[in-house]
Amino acid sequence: MTLKIPKKDATYLPESARELRPALARKIALFIGSAENLTTDIPGLTLHRRTAPTAPCSITYQPGLTVIAQGRKRVELGRNIFIYDPSRFLLTSIDLPVVSRVVEASKQVPCLAMSLKLEMPMVRELLSRDEIQVAEPPSDTPAMATGETTAEFLSACSRLVDLLNTPQDIPFLSGLIQREIIYRILRSSEGARLRAIATQGEQSHRTAKAIAWIKANFAQPLHVEHLAEVSGMGISTLHHHFRALTAMSPLQYQKQLRLQAARGRMLIDGLDAASAAFEVGYESASQFNREYSRFFGQPPMRDIRALRSPGAPLMESVSSPPSAI
Repeated sequence: MTLKIPKKDATYLPESARELRPALARKIALFIGSAENLTTDIPGLTLHRRTAPTAPCSITYQPGLTVIAQGRKRVELGRNIFIYDPSRFLLTSIDLPVVSRVVEASKQVPCLAMSLKLEMPMVRELLSRDEIQVAEPPSDTPAMATGETTAEFLSACSRLVDLLNTPQDIPFLSGLIQREIIYRILRSSEGARLRAIATQGEQSHRTAKAIAWIKANFAQPLHVEHLAEVSGMGISTLHHHFRALTAMSPLQYQKQLRLQAARGRMLIDGLDAASAAFEVGYESASQFNREYSRFFGQPPMRDIRALRSPGAPLMESVSSPPSAI
């Protein structure tokens, strides 16, 4: 098992970075108020707040960036564990089913974070510039990583949140600041993974095409031969790179998407287990019940009743925004 844990004592960071972290936390707290999630007027930017640790929740993270200004969080991708806090940001470069939880938060010191959806056309635009040189990504690394929140990176994030004070500036300035944030990521050691996903022709980009197809068609039968054709890769090559990026096989990836979607339909829309199972592509309700119990720890309707009970532990949103906390 790979464990990636940032240093909790962040005194090694530059003084300006130590000052910018609490400043960003104050700004997020000001705009979000008592809400848990706030979709802002800035395209792709969402603010988050939790006042207690959350229970583990199986959700799908979309390509995006999460910056925790205050608090701490844990994300599991297969056997890889990522723990991040104000000293580290989380980068997700493709859609990834994960198990996520907030591990450090209280009413006095809530977990405060911002998430930003990454637009691949914008990433490719920056990569086309001669002055931006990004190293080759290490082989067989997952499409998720943590990176240091440097003073320059935090400054750009803080200025993006500041635009909420001047809505008239958002149409012109938000794109410029988002480009700066992507630039800072590309210049970091984590930029190689982002480049691999965004660049046409590379194996990671081809694998991402297969992942996008499964996500758009998860309720349909999955034929690996067709998936290989979609990606332009051989079956064995696809399996190898798919597992390297997502820490699971294509069938396991589809199963997690189906189970998460069914859980959301039962919890939010009130569907019974059999209806939810057939809607997400299962042909057997008994198979759905077995796989749901194995994945979530208890049978479907018992799980939904527990989630709805007044004393249920806090959870992340079943239908998550990009890199939501």
